[in-house]
Amino acid sequence: MDTDGELRIDAPHRELLDQVLDKWSLGVLNELCERPCRFNELRRAIPAVTQKSLTATLRRLERNGVIEREVVSTRPVAIRYRITPLGKTLREPIDVLLAWASEHMPAIERARDAFDTRVEAGHAVAARRGPRAEPLD
Repeated sequence: MDTDGELRIDAPHRELLDQVLDKWSLGVLNELCERPCRFNELRRAIPAVTQKSLTATLRRLERNGVIEREVVSTRPVAIRYRITPLGKTLREPIDVLLAWASEHMPAIERARDAFDTRVEAGHAVAARRGPRAEPLD
């Protein structure tokens, strides 16, 4: 935080947010906020994630202290992941972001459609001008 009370996103903050709010972390955190899970339970709950990506995500979240890994003494030995007290503190801000996305999704979709229409129109104009046309900004 800056001396005048303004929030600043500097390198350490950006790195942490990149690691905790990446493509797969939100799904993992969402599942683990509900209950502890084994690796394959998480894979089933997040079907698009690869084994490699899930492994990397779990390690990154564990390194940042938001989840913990527990060895369950069964045969064969199993690993269970659970949210930590620190990880539970992410629930509220994540819920706020999801509520924001839900509320504003219609406006976002309209903006995307308008952008795509402008880009497609720009490509059509460039194609009519021939191969030497400058790219449209």
